[in-house]
This record gives sequence, C-alpha cells and structure tokens, in this order.
Amino acid sequence: MQIELLNRRKWKTRVELANAIFEYIEIFHNRQRRHSALGYKTPIEYELASPADTVSA
Repeated sequence: MQIELLNRRKWKTRVELANAIFEYIEIFHNRQRRHSALGYKTPIEYELASPADTVSA
C-alpha cells in the first residue's frame, strides 16, 4: 500500500487520505488483488470457481 498508494501523490487533508486508504483496501485489496491463499485468484474468481455450497436443515 505504501508504494502503490501513499507514495504516488501528496494528500491535502487527512480526510482525503483516509478516503483513499478505505477505497484501496475495500475496492482493490479485498476484491481485485490476487491472494496466495486462494491459489492466486481474486476473491471473485475464487467464488465463481467454487461449487455452490448448499445448507441443508
């Protein structure tokens, strides 16, 4: 995050920086970044490739 986000520009306010960090984590890191624990797939790719889990009562 330091190289990919924080070092790329100057931030005018702490609120602007906080919003950018939130977007980075929620949009990129959690949804689009490839995770080694998921076989280097994005979470969305992993969910689409996994068989649908059914819960039986």
